[in-house]
Amino acid sequence: MKTSSIQNAIIVFLGLLGACRTAPQSPGVGQSTGVYQYENEKKTTHVRKGPYYSDRQAVTGKNGMVASAHPEASRVGVEILKAGGNAVDAAVAVQFALAVVYPGAGNIGGGGFMVYRDKTGSAYTLDYREKAPEKAHKDMYLDSAGNVIPRLSITGHLASGVPGSVDGMVEAHRRFGRLPWAQVLQPAIDLAEKGVILTEREALGLNRTKKSFLQVNPDKRYFMKADTADWKAEELLVQSDLGRTLRRIQQQGRAGFYEGETASLLVTEMQRGGGIITENDLKNYHAVWRDPLVGTYRQYKLITMPPTSSGGVALLQLMGLVEPYPLRRWGWNSDSTVQVMIEAERRVYADRAKFLGDPDFVQVPVQQLIDREYLKNRWSDFTFAKATDSRNVKGGTLPGYESLETTHFSVVDKEGNAVAITTTLNGGYGSRVVVGGAGFLMNNEMDDFSVKPGVPNMFGLIGNQANAIVPGKRMLSSMTPTIVEQEGRLYMVVGTPGGSTIITSVFQTILNVLDHGMTMQQSVNALKFHHQWLPDKTTFENGAFSEETIQKLQTRGYKLEQLTNSLGRMDCILRRPDGTLEGASDPRADNTSVGY
Repeated sequence: MKTSSIQNAIIVFLGLLGACRTAPQSPGVGQSTGVYQYENEKKTTHVRKGPYYSDRQAVTGKNGMVASAHPEASRVGVEILKAGGNAVDAAVAVQFALAVVYPGAGNIGGGGFMVYRDKTGSAYTLDYREKAPEKAHKDMYLDSAGNVIPRLSITGHLASGVPGSVDGMVEAHRRFGRLPWAQVLQPAIDLAEKGVILTEREALGLNRTKKSFLQVNPDKRYFMKADTADWKAEELLVQSDLGRTLRRIQQQGRAGFYEGETASLLVTEMQRGGGIITENDLKNYHAVWRDPLVGTYRQYKLITMPPTSSGGVALLQLMGLVEPYPLRRWGWNSDSTVQVMIEAERRVYADRAKFLGDPDFVQVPVQQLIDREYLKNRWSDFTFAKATDSRNVKGGTLPGYESLETTHFSVVDKEGNAVAITTTLNGGYGSRVVVGGAGFLMNNEMDDFSVKPGVPNMFGLIGNQANAIVPGKRMLSSMTPTIVEQEGRLYMVVGTPGGSTIITSVFQTILNVLDHGMTMQQSVNALKFHHQWLPDKTTFENGAFSEETIQKLQTRGYKLEQLTNSLGRMDCILRRPDGTLEGASDPRADNTSVGY
């Protein structure tokens, strides 16, 4: 018998052994797995049992659905659909609306990824990730002794890469849009010029970041009230400078951002604060159409983002690693289910650190990493008896290979065209740099490069030479916009923000539907956990694991840490058998689905 066959047989045997000796410790849908508190609209505290963060119900629609991080952005998207726009028109409108109503992550000063599946089943992916400026170099965040200078890649002008969001939206609309460009931009302009009513969460976010805004922009009062008092929910935020910037984009398209007045304002801002983005950087930036990354899980087809996103590769690896195991029989978040998922995540994040980077600059062995034989071999040192030590887990071996605060929204139109977009400034409110006179925030995406091999970024992710800083190179991302098909038909549109937790949140959300029988909204509501190789610990939302599961995992050597906050901000859409669209937005924030 060949070695690979033996290993495969061992995997199946261990899976069956785990199933025999471990009855499901966590429930199926609707059963109890813990207790948590939530507040209803009257602010009355309730105690609820179940595997869910809340009991939010899904939104349904027959003709179209938009799920995004902000109710106004979702409303804008649906209005574009009602006006005869398609899913791409609506997605472009939502992207620009989020730049106004959701400044912590919505943006024109950042970048992102789009996965698009048209009504015929043809799929496309657009990479509008930011790039390193021409003056960037691999040691730009190190001191004379070679040590990383704290926060230099996170806060301030030097932290920003060349923005890609505007070019990405121009390119998406040019190829697939139906409505006039000016019509698609108008809702965002109206929101900027007339103002947006602040939600409680947005008011708190602006208040919390006031001090850091003043430190980075001492001569500006953007996102602050005239009297510098704290914002309150339901107050009106007007952004006149941003409105003028959006009008230039509306009238001039790409040139309204990457050339002329807006470009001049951006470059002047960089010079003022020691940044290195130049007019030449802006002029030379272009989004890139890439071949979609396609894989299968059981009878389902997954369409996801290739590098420079690591998310698609990681997701297909995770799905391939757990497929041999009877997760449905074991049950949602049983100790065996969780153990297999943690061990898969441990190995996938180790591979991410070793192999993933910008394919325009380094060889990224995508097909080898998602190959089933390779994934079987990654299980060779796994045992149900105890946790694998992350110190002993390295990126896998591939023959012939040499190593060299985000937001998501989903759109489906009445024709069945579907868009999944994840876009980001990186950290909340990006680098905290506001472009003077233009009214938009710049990203701090340079931190997503490996600023020094082996040194973690703000999300604790380890990188290596494949993700080193090079002029014109796109930094690695964890964003994982994904579309799922069932028997050739659109089934799910999925994605979330969350830095390094994006991949594992998308992974769990998909499994919750495909293996654990949850509705789309239940899957989004479901409590989640995360492991990323290093640091070697599993974080989990309160109530995600039963006491029995916790005890069994700890007995096997797993380090568990209960979070005081939450994981994921999912915005997903599922197409039901009768064709009805189920919009599922995360109850953990202001995320809202709107359908019609």
